[in-house]
Amino acid sequence: MNTHPDTASYASAGFGNRIGWGTRPALLLIDVCQAYWTPGSPLDTTASNPGALASIDSMKALLSAAREGGCPVIWTKVEYQDMSEAGIFWLKSKSLNVWEKGDTRGYDQWVDGLVPQQPKEIVVSKHYPSAFFGTDIATRLNLLRVDTLVICGVSTSGCVRASTLDAMSYGFRPMVVGSACGDRSAQIHDANMFDMNAKMADAVTEEEAVAHLKSGTT
Repeated sequence: MNTHPDTASYASAGFGNRIGWGTRPALLLIDVCQAYWTPGSPLDTTASNPGALASIDSMKALLSAAREGGCPVIWTKVEYQDMSEAGIFWLKSKSLNVWEKGDTRGYDQWVDGLVPQQPKEIVVSKHYPSAFFGTDIATRLNLLRVDTLVICGVSTSGCVRASTLDAMSYGFRPMVVGSACGDRSAQIHDANMFDMNAKMADAVTEEEAVAHLKSGTT
C-alpha cells in the first residue's frame, strides 16, 4: 500500500495507522459465487481484471488456514425471494437479479473449492452490500468471542468495503487481504484497498493472514 502517490499526504494527516491483530480471528468470505467469475455473467470480473481471477486461489489458502487453525468461518450470500427485497439498491444495479429465487443461470452457486462446510460454518443471507446490514452476524461473532475479522471476497469496492466499514463500526478489527478480493477494475480495487487501509482496516498480505489463521485463537 505504500506505493500510492498520496501515501505520505495521508500519513501526515494521521491516517493509515495500524489497528493490529486481536486474539480471536475469524474468516469472512463475502459473496463467493459464480456470478463474479463466469464469462457472460453481468457481474463477471475476469475479462477486465485478471487479478480478480487470481483471488480465488488466495481465498482458498485463507480458507484452508482457518480450517486448520479452528477459526470460525463465515460466508455471506445474497438471496432474494423477489427483487422488491433489494429496495432502492435494485434501482441502481439491475444485475442483482442473478440472486433472485428461480433464476436459472446458476450464477448464485458457490465457486469450486470455496464451499461452506455446513452446519459447522455459518452462512449469512443478505440483501444489501454489508454483511452486517439487516443480519445477525454481529451477534454471532460476539457469541463466538471473535475480535478480528479476516475479510475477503467480492467486490472490493462494494460488499467488501461496506462490510469492512461496518465491521470496524461494530468494534471488530478488520484485516482485508487484497490478493483475496476481486473487482471488475484493478484501479478501483487498488483505490479502495488504499482507502480502507487509511481509514477503517489493515490491508494485510495473504501470508500474514494465513499465519494468524493457522495459529487459531488464544
